[in-house]
Amino acid sequence: ETEPLTSKKDASDCSKGEDCKENGLLVRNPKSALRLVEDGSKAHPSQGDKGEAAQISNGYSGVQSPAPCNGEGEDAQGTAPAATTTTTTTKSTTCGAEAQQQLMELEDRETWSKKIDFLLSVIGYAVDLGNVWRFPYICYQNGGGAFLIPYTIMALFGGIPLFYMELALGQYHRNGCISIWRKICPIFKGIGFAICIIDLYVASYYNTIMAWAFYYLISSFTAELPWTSCTNPWNTGNCTNYFSKDNVSWSLHSISPAEEFYTRQVLQVHRSNGLEDLGGISWQLTLCLLLIFTIVYFSIWKGVKTSGKVVWVTATFPYIILFILLVRGATLPGAWRGVLYYLKPDWQKLLATEVWVDAAAQIFFSLGPGFGVLLAYSSYNKFHNNCYQDALVTSTVNCLTSFVSGFVIFTVLGYMAEMRNEDVSEVAKDTGPSLLFITYAEAIANMPASTFFAIIFFLMLLTLGLDSTFAGLEGVITGVLDEFPHIWGKRRELFVLGLTILCFLGSLATLTFGGAYVVKLFEEYATGPAVLTVVFLEAVAVSWFYGITQFCNDVKEMLGSAPGWYWRVCWVAISPLFLLFVTCSFLSSPPELRLFDYDYPYWTTVVGYCIGTSSIIFIPIYMIYRLVITPGTLKERILKSITPETATEIPFGDIRMNAV
Repeated sequence: ETEPLTSKKDASDCSKGEDCKENGLLVRNPKSALRLVEDGSKAHPSQGDKGEAAQISNGYSGVQSPAPCNGEGEDAQGTAPAATTTTTTTKSTTCGAEAQQQLMELEDRETWSKKIDFLLSVIGYAVDLGNVWRFPYICYQNGGGAFLIPYTIMALFGGIPLFYMELALGQYHRNGCISIWRKICPIFKGIGFAICIIDLYVASYYNTIMAWAFYYLISSFTAELPWTSCTNPWNTGNCTNYFSKDNVSWSLHSISPAEEFYTRQVLQVHRSNGLEDLGGISWQLTLCLLLIFTIVYFSIWKGVKTSGKVVWVTATFPYIILFILLVRGATLPGAWRGVLYYLKPDWQKLLATEVWVDAAAQIFFSLGPGFGVLLAYSSYNKFHNNCYQDALVTSTVNCLTSFVSGFVIFTVLGYMAEMRNEDVSEVAKDTGPSLLFITYAEAIANMPASTFFAIIFFLMLLTLGLDSTFAGLEGVITGVLDEFPHIWGKRRELFVLGLTILCFLGSLATLTFGGAYVVKLFEEYATGPAVLTVVFLEAVAVSWFYGITQFCNDVKEMLGSAPGWYWRVCWVAISPLFLLFVTCSFLSSPPELRLFDYDYPYWTTVVGYCIGTSSIIFIPIYMIYRLVITPGTLKERILKSITPETATEIPFGDIRMNAV
């Protein structure tokens, strides 16, 4: 892109279409893509080559020059007048230290110790608690086996292409979710800030669910599990243990001991009147959450070198437990009833729009683009790593895990229906965390060797949640450290400590007696529409502003072959429409929230939308800020704001060429 001023060879001496190497700098002789302004310090696309100029940042086979100082451009062709050359020479002296620092940071960027560390980290992030409770429930609710058709279609044309796109972006540009936009389309940089806010919201409630699981785990180390009887201090007169040896009749007002343990001992929601009166803070859950954040901190404080080792346990252990529970569930009486209910197809459901919306939402939130995690994790890959293969492997493993989890859950629900002498639909009415903490916990408590199965089950829930928390916080950490390397570059441990303390303090509202109501509100509103909007704008920015041709050329530089027409069509049209479809469906019919016996009042919907908007508001705010601070006419400001301002350094051979 730029030739050193000391070079004797002019870029124009290179034959057309060839790459030239001089003074350790590999340069491509581009067509006239830049023109110099009168002061020789700013570069803009020329009218004749507008198509190419829109993607000037990365269309090179070798190392490009470091980022211009103070946002100003450099002489691109080496054909400026003498006065301009003098100005550039003076400017290069002041730029040297900054450019050298950028290159040193690039060379010092850590990478994964092994390829398997990266794969396990991505799988651990994508496979979380939602795979265990959300997919089975949505599947049987939307037509059983018939639901797999819209689910597969949405995965092929929406989820997997977006998953692949984020892995490729992170690996090529080697930046987090904030600073990467300088190399793609600067005016969309607000997307990075929005992602960080969303990740903080998730950390404020997601870890509380793990605190519940941790409380259950501690309570499981007893000869008799505490949610098996009605003789505990927290039980009420409606407690009915139908697993007891006595003949017990199940009435309309009957409550199982597992439900009372969950609602009255763990959550203590009876001590809260709803969101209007959350009550005090549960010190037991506070200690559980504190221990979880301590584990999280010491797992990620040193970077991917340490977290990549921790996921060997947290990402693989759940599969061992799932296999054990699957075998155990299949041997229970009545298990076949649950499997039949899970997979029996209802083809009429395919004509309902909400089934397709649920399929799209499930695959999207299961794979997890839009949280900055895939960008962060892939940025630590080696440049020529096969991210295409990684995307296919990890997304396939994720989808299969969801499907198999359905058998683990529904074999036990069939067993419950057999014991209660009820239909499976009556047993399977619990959704979300209640499916795990009430229904499944109760079934485990009444199996032989119940203590053992309870311990491994809640350990599985903890490990499922931990690596997802590692990933979510790493998305924020990488984004901030890459954006502010001069402040936090050498202080990662301190920044991670401050971040975990902030997340812990932000979780205090979810640790109150009415904290479950807060968790439900955040789960439905704080992340859903906000993440959908973020990924929609991300897909538009990459495909339409950065340019699908340029993006495919970037992938070709990494992998040796460009993505085919299928991927191009998905990125340009199908995936954005997929996201727009889900977002509009959500906004047109917001969920009516209800938890236990509490109906959320109307004002909570307004609060929920305000929480969701508080993150994505950074996108238009930054766009306005960018246009205001950029000099020139409105047209020039827009052109500068959508033109990449920083080059991406590309490895050449086994070393990274130094352009300074």
